[in-house]
Amino acid sequence: MTNNPDHEFWQNKRVLITGHTGFKGAWLSLWLDRLGAEVGGLSLAPATEPNLFDVAAIRGDVAHSICDLRDAKATAIAVSAFKPEVVFHLAAQALVRPSYNDPLGTFDTNVMGTANLLDAVRRTRSVKACVVATTDKVYRNDETGRAFEETDALGGHDPYSASKAASEMIVESYRKSFFVEAGVGIAAARAGNVIGGGDWSEDRLIPDAVRAWTSGEVLDVRRPDAVRPWQHVLEPLLGYIKLAEAIWDVPNTIEAVNFGPDRGDVLPVRKLIEGAQLAFGSGETHFAETIRGPHEAGLLSLNNEHAREALNVSPRWQTDIAIAKTMNWYKRFYDGESARELCLADIDQYEGSNAV
Repeated sequence: MTNNPDHEFWQNKRVLITGHTGFKGAWLSLWLDRLGAEVGGLSLAPATEPNLFDVAAIRGDVAHSICDLRDAKATAIAVSAFKPEVVFHLAAQALVRPSYNDPLGTFDTNVMGTANLLDAVRRTRSVKACVVATTDKVYRNDETGRAFEETDALGGHDPYSASKAASEMIVESYRKSFFVEAGVGIAAARAGNVIGGGDWSEDRLIPDAVRAWTSGEVLDVRRPDAVRPWQHVLEPLLGYIKLAEAIWDVPNTIEAVNFGPDRGDVLPVRKLIEGAQLAFGSGETHFAETIRGPHEAGLLSLNNEHAREALNVSPRWQTDIAIAKTMNWYKRFYDGESARELCLADIDQYEGSNAV
């Protein structure tokens, strides 16, 4: 049986998404608009050209506001003006390698940006549920191969991972200090690596591959043996949506949830790229023989049992299907098809899929 979003719940709900101009935020904005929600967005301008927010014409689906969450006053004014009932906090500096180049900017955005948003939320009486998207990289990773559970210790070697672990401490503090007493549900959503059509972010594997292969260049893969919990972007977004529904009904009984593929469906970078190249139908790749660049985790896996038990959310599209869906999206987009219609078709197919 599927466990899709509760369409009746989302009808006319006022929903605020931070980072709505980003890859995940654009997909979530489109899905929630389709569910009948009144969607507002706070974000910086889109960071790439092209970008899904523009090519899928999502601007017309949201009350769009450019806002830097590092500006506490502007954030408070924007949140208060929209009067959301549900908040999804996705805005972040979301990449490991750029965090080495700008650690202070990463901490400012991910730590103080989260604090500024949550302080604005606690002062806005309309809010009843808040989902804060963090990452699978919040865990203290000893690389033993064990799939991380929600009760494991948080940590972070690189500035990005540390900043997201720190943001979860802010979530916990605001929960205990303000939200429990106010009856507002808040939870952290820890998602594995996402793929899907419409991502043109810098320094991400599939976008880098698409850029290389569409321009006739060779894709250079620096860590082919790194293992990650790859999943289609709709997998964690369904988790975020169901998590919001759950903490609306019963606030603060769920504090953090992992969203990732089943343990046997976790792939190394090499296999992901080989599958993507086969699905795309063209392109050349060079796999590095020695590890280059700053430290990145070599092995990362999530235990998704809590999502199954607490939210009845299970992976629907195994990694091979996620790869095929992603590369099919790009092929059809570059053949001239509508990005918006491609996204909506994927959402329809996903909602029609049976959970594993």
